[in-house]
Amino acid sequence: MLTIAGKYQVKPPTPFVPGIEAAEVVEALGPDTDEFSVGDTVMVTTSLGGFAEKCVVDQHMATPMLPGLDFAQAAGFNITYCTTFHAFRQCTRLEAGETLLVLGSAGGAGISAVEMGKAFGARVIAAASSADKLEFARASGADELINYSETPLRDAIKELTNGEGVDVVYDPVGGELARLAMRSLAWQGRHLVVGFASGDIPEFPANIALLKEAQVIGVYWGGWVRRDRQIQDANLAEMAEMIKAGKLSPRITEKHSLDDFSVAFDAITSRRAMGKVVLTMD
Repeated sequence: MLTIAGKYQVKPPTPFVPGIEAAEVVEALGPDTDEFSVGDTVMVTTSLGGFAEKCVVDQHMATPMLPGLDFAQAAGFNITYCTTFHAFRQCTRLEAGETLLVLGSAGGAGISAVEMGKAFGARVIAAASSADKLEFARASGADELINYSETPLRDAIKELTNGEGVDVVYDPVGGELARLAMRSLAWQGRHLVVGFASGDIPEFPANIALLKEAQVIGVYWGGWVRRDRQIQDANLAEMAEMIKAGKLSPRITEKHSLDDFSVAFDAITSRRAMGKVVLTMD
């Protein structure tokens, strides 16, 4: 939605077809394609063009659909779950027993972090703007809940951590919540910058990083995966085992036909969306 509104950091020339992830069946192959065959089911990440009946994808940005996922789950897997796994495994080594704060915990990225954090053995604090969203996060494994529309975020974190702060912040939101969360880090805490769903790119005070020996870590899975496909394949293999063991189960809360794209987009802009909203083809 930020890209469509021209508010994202990448501004493609118009006109363009939006959509950067999909799950589909391979219908045809380019002359240099050697990793797939016609009829394969794949999960893909595109620069644009995903919200269409057909799209062209670089074979290096496609992977076989993971066992245990249906098409709807697979369509929303790469940008959320692959990003989150990369954040916790490569960007910072989230350890069992650490305290993880997830901002925007009911959204697609946030709920993947709640699930993944529990799978990694962390104590997960889910923060969201409504009771319904927090119950959704609880059902996905959150240990503690913060409704930041009712309670100041920093006060709630202090109470839940006995004033120590959180070890890791997973932040797909940005804005004022990001600034407050960064100030709530524990000693040598890590703030994972995942995205800016609020539309506000925050500036972090360097003195807070100094006083806490904290780290602000950017998470850009799309840029990383082009550079290290072998480790990404290992990540996918590990996530496949987690799906098989029942530790991960991507939550699709709304499905809309391609013709009803405006209804799907409204779920995002009205902030009612929880989990992933998916467009389906007839």
